[in-house]
Amino acid sequence: MTTEPRRLRNYINGEFRDAAEGGTIEVINPATGEAYATAPLSRQADVDAAMAAADAAFPAWRDTVPAERQKVLLKIADAFEERAEELIAAESENTGKPLELTRTEEIPPMVDQIRFFAGAARMLDGRSAGEYMDGLTSMVRREPIGVCAQVTPWNYPMMMAVWKFAPALAAGNTVVLKPSDTTPASTVLMAEIIGAIVPKGVFNVICGDRETGRAMVEHPTPAMASITGSVRAGTQVAESAAKDLKRVHLELGGKAPVVVFEDVDIAKAVGAIAEAGYFNAGQDCTAATRVLVHESIHDEFVTALTKVAEGTRTGTPEDEDVLYGPLNNANQLERVSGFIERLPAHARVETGGHRVGDKGYFFAPTVVSGLRQDDEIIQNEVFGPVITVQSFTDEAQALAYANGVEYALASSVWTKDHARAMRMSKALDFGCVWINTHIPLVAEMPHGGFKKSGYGKDLSAYGFDDYTRIKHVMTSLDG
Repeated sequence: MTTEPRRLRNYINGEFRDAAEGGTIEVINPATGEAYATAPLSRQADVDAAMAAADAAFPAWRDTVPAERQKVLLKIADAFEERAEELIAAESENTGKPLELTRTEEIPPMVDQIRFFAGAARMLDGRSAGEYMDGLTSMVRREPIGVCAQVTPWNYPMMMAVWKFAPALAAGNTVVLKPSDTTPASTVLMAEIIGAIVPKGVFNVICGDRETGRAMVEHPTPAMASITGSVRAGTQVAESAAKDLKRVHLELGGKAPVVVFEDVDIAKAVGAIAEAGYFNAGQDCTAATRVLVHESIHDEFVTALTKVAEGTRTGTPEDEDVLYGPLNNANQLERVSGFIERLPAHARVETGGHRVGDKGYFFAPTVVSGLRQDDEIIQNEVFGPVITVQSFTDEAQALAYANGVEYALASSVWTKDHARAMRMSKALDFGCVWINTHIPLVAEMPHGGFKKSGYGKDLSAYGFDDYTRIKHVMTSLDG
């Protein structure tokens, strides 16, 4: 018996709609390789409708006092908790992620992040009013920007949506959000939940492909375009937004260096690094997948890491004894496999390097050693469960290798030497430096990179500020 794929729909101005032209995209479950839904293939008419709804809703939402916006966000957080199992099921179908890990590692931080931004809505920061010229008082207003066009990636569809809509709504903006064409299900469910709480037009979701995203960014209505995605996609967004000088918020790729010095507890470091490298199948811009190890412990480290990798399991969402699920789509499986197939002769695959099974897009936990700084797999983001290991001789070489890529999102240093950790954290050219840990994030601290990893911050008060604009108001004291 064949189950008919369910139909996902856009959410525009408080109602669910098919694409105006009737086009659809087949949505594949990466754990099975089979279609489970169809989603709208939105085109210009759909983008126009969503932008018009968000634009019409903006004045009233902008003028809603922060305390009321806070209440709305807190209701959304509560609703996400209440409907967590539905969100988990949709996200797992989207991505193939283990159900239990999605339950414990994604829902709690998502809810916490929404509640953080609910609080941020009432903490608008600015200089106090004062006289900086005789007879005149100056003050600063912090205001919402307007309509925000937001595009989320397929690696964390739910959480990245939260990172975008929560600060935007908290600041008084309205939103048109597009999920990846491979992972729309959980975002459409979020629209149902949020739509029952916010005024119509404040939060809109349209599904589609790359052309849909381009139409959103090029549309004259949004005052800001925000994307989490590849460097290629970010560059295109920046180019398109430049035509009418939209604000742009870009969280792009990463190639995080993990610098391991000779004084570490190897077993402890290896366990933590492997988990941070293989979690979510390595499909994380901050994943601990580029390890630099001091030459004196290199061989011992590689042996220990290989053993841990061999004991790491990938599998179906229902299996509670796995660390990660499949790669997200067939193209990503081909991409990751290609990096291994093109390895230079001096590289050594210590373990893994192959697909697992013939159903779905599973890839074995992989360790590659013997690599050089200019190798493709060192310089480019793999976005898969592949950890590379290089050797360094001293601190200066470690820094040169660590900083010697075009990405600059996240990094970590592993050492018991406090002074060395401080020197490294200062010199590492990355938006985040972890010391003796890798990958934890908290709502109160900013996340965002430099160089080709993009610009703008997610999370924290800095992330909230990105969704506001500053206005100077000066008044005469003479009446």
